[in-house]
Amino acid sequence: MSARSEMETMTLASGVGLSVVAIVGRPNVGKSAIFNRMVGHRRALVEDLPGTTRDRLYSEVTWRDRRFRLVDTGGLETTGESGLPELIRRQVDMAVEEAAILLFVVDAKTGVIAADDEVAEALRRSGKPVFLLANKVDNEERREAAVQFYELGLGEPMPVSAQHSLGIADVLDRVVETLPPVLEEAPPEAPRLAIIGRPNVGKSMLLNAVLGEERVIVSPVPGTTRDAIDTTFTFRDRELVLVDTAGLRRPGKVRDDVEHHATLRARHALDRADTAFVVFDAKEGLTAQDLHIAGFALKAKTGVVLVANKWDLLKGVELADFEQDVRRRLKFASWASFRITSAMEGTGVAPLLEEGLRICDERHKRIETGPLNSLIQRAVVEQQPPIVNNRRLKVFYTTQPEVAPPTFVFFVNDAALVHFSYRRYLENVIRDKYGFEGVSLRLAFRSRREP
Repeated sequence: MSARSEMETMTLASGVGLSVVAIVGRPNVGKSAIFNRMVGHRRALVEDLPGTTRDRLYSEVTWRDRRFRLVDTGGLETTGESGLPELIRRQVDMAVEEAAILLFVVDAKTGVIAADDEVAEALRRSGKPVFLLANKVDNEERREAAVQFYELGLGEPMPVSAQHSLGIADVLDRVVETLPPVLEEAPPEAPRLAIIGRPNVGKSMLLNAVLGEERVIVSPVPGTTRDAIDTTFTFRDRELVLVDTAGLRRPGKVRDDVEHHATLRARHALDRADTAFVVFDAKEGLTAQDLHIAGFALKAKTGVVLVANKWDLLKGVELADFEQDVRRRLKFASWASFRITSAMEGTGVAPLLEEGLRICDERHKRIETGPLNSLIQRAVVEQQPPIVNNRRLKVFYTTQPEVAPPTFVFFVNDAALVHFSYRRYLENVIRDKYGFEGVSLRLAFRSRREP
């Protein structure tokens, strides 16, 4: 199947019925700090370094019973430099194109500079409503100095301070008053697929291959993606959310505070995910660091798909032999799913999404208590628990109280008697009968004396 035909069933659900409000401006004027204030929590990375935000970062905001999608962007450079600034500019241009309202942030501390004039001219050409936010107005002197931004020709500057949350509510009031009428309500929360892996294994390129557009920056420089980027799209007539994350390293190899926070953000993204695509470089094979990252997904109890990317670069290797070697290395999670892709060529993407969707559905599967108890009682008879300190484990009752992840509770005489090998045996019994391929299961044992 060609890359194009593979992608025909995938469409980006930009906005998902909600209007988009884009925050733009030159580097280091406080765009991400304003984004975090409007969202209500620390979603974007905020560091006193120019260029910290590189990709478009989306979040849904509710204010006075109106909802919209807020997008944070990288610093807008107008010099036309090649390399990373040019890539950031392209991301900003895409955000401006899809936005209904633009929030142009300037720095009241430094005043008007030539770069502000150039950005203002570009925004005027867009024809979109533009609100001019003079940030870092932390005292009366700067409030009075903010009037100088009138010369940008974008109307009255609105003094704000992201650091002290001053003026943010006024900006939100203006935004919701200007939003176009609501055409459609957003759908219920969609299944979430997180892309995780070491730096430079092709995670962002895989996301772009899925969406069929340059949704995030793709660069040969490791560590380009720093935030967990959420993108909603449609596949097989279902809404899905794809989460691209920063490359994960061992703690001893994290280079600076920004990378440290980006790594934490990737770990938190796993906690919100239904399925984790653990991407690794097929040419390098499954490395120790890849196994370490897979462990993050196991700890988060997501579904797990091992994704051998860059398969097109591997010549003369049998797929069955390659998969056998991968599973041998991941013997602690033999139930994990496995797929191959080439993000560069766009192949293997549709089967990967189909597998991710199947696993999301499996995570919500519930087993009836009657058949489950019959299965476990037969398993205990066929293989008795080992004797520990002259006592044997007794299983009285089993139930599944939760899904996503599927959680099975075993009521026993003494939970301290549960050996890890017998726990694995009971898990395998459930998997052999009911499937759950690619899905993390949670098994809990409660002593009879426990509530």
